[in-house]
Amino acid sequence: MRVEDGQARVRMMPRHEHSNMRNDVHGGALLGFMDVALFAAARGLGVLQAGGAVTLDLSAQFIGGARIGEPLEARVELLRETKRMLFMRGLIVQDGQPTIASFTGTLRKSSPPPEPV
Repeated sequence: MRVEDGQARVRMMPRHEHSNMRNDVHGGALLGFMDVALFAAARGLGVLQAGGAVTLDLSAQFIGGARIGEPLEARVELLRETKRMLFMRGLIVQDGQPTIASFTGTLRKSSPPPEPV
């Protein structure tokens, strides 16, 4: 993962286990990658520190097929941060291909642990 121009870039290498019946990357594998990319990007952008978060929503638009055996890249940006929420969006791309998918997601930061008594 790297950050460039306020955008986090997260990569994965799709393998045969990620394929559908057409031997493209399965949509479910892409959705899983999108979810993981939101968390990696939040950490890389410095808006999610120690502690966790949960995905409140993830919306995806599939635009084209992705090939097995060639790296996929999620380009993720932070739209807004509030005290407890992160609003993010991204694109999934693959070299030499049109955009594979676009997505938006909302993460809710975990509550801080209670103070010891």
